[in-house]
Amino acid sequence: MPDSPPIVFGNWKMNGRRTDAQALVQAILHGCGQPTTGTLGICPPATLLASAAEWLTESSIKLGGQDCAAEASGAFTGDISAPMLRDAGCGFTLVGHSERRHGHGESDALVKAKAEAAFEAGLNVVLCIGETEAEWDAGQTIQVLDRQLEQSLPAGVVADNLIIAYEPVWAIGTGKTPSMDDIANTHAHLKSKLASLSAVGGDLPILYGGSVKAANAGEILAIDHVDGALVGGASLKADEFLAIFQAGLEAKAG
Repeated sequence: MPDSPPIVFGNWKMNGRRTDAQALVQAILHGCGQPTTGTLGICPPATLLASAAEWLTESSIKLGGQDCAAEASGAFTGDISAPMLRDAGCGFTLVGHSERRHGHGESDALVKAKAEAAFEAGLNVVLCIGETEAEWDAGQTIQVLDRQLEQSLPAGVVADNLIIAYEPVWAIGTGKTPSMDDIANTHAHLKSKLASLSAVGGDLPILYGGSVKAANAGEILAIDHVDGALVGGASLKADEFLAIFQAGLEAKAG
């Protein structure tokens, strides 16, 4: 039986200025037209969100933020609130990416507060979790992921407002990935854990992220309980990004 169509989101991180970003969006639009199955989305830097929303007008491609503040407004210099993301045209936002958790010291509690702020603003959330290389080497992956889910999972979860993204920190941008068996086992555990934490947890999609590229996307996205991919560097190249999406469509077609 075919699986649900894939969800593929591209996280541009701190890359892109208006001219090259517009060219990238146009190349993605030209390459995929109007996807009639699956979900394709991009998360440009905040400076490009309003422009990207205009470029994506009439497109089914989703637009998301890379992060949001836990507060709706106020004296928080440099932060961007969830209502601001919504106002710029976003339908969702990432929270808890490892570059926020580890690079900026964000706690599970803060990630949870950000997710709940996003819900309050009417945004869907991609909640990122993942272990460091030291934790992986120590065999602590499941323990770490369980803690992150238990302490970061927001209140107000329904079947269609939250996606989980599992990204081993040591695999992001390094070219290294866990084995297919490791990914399968981890995603199976996450599915079970989510079901124990929420009435709708077993229905939440789980994406894999960490050095996903066209060459390995088909194999990764064919794994049970891998419902899609959160793509980093490869999302900055339209042909590579679309090849990942196409690999997902083929893998999920059964």
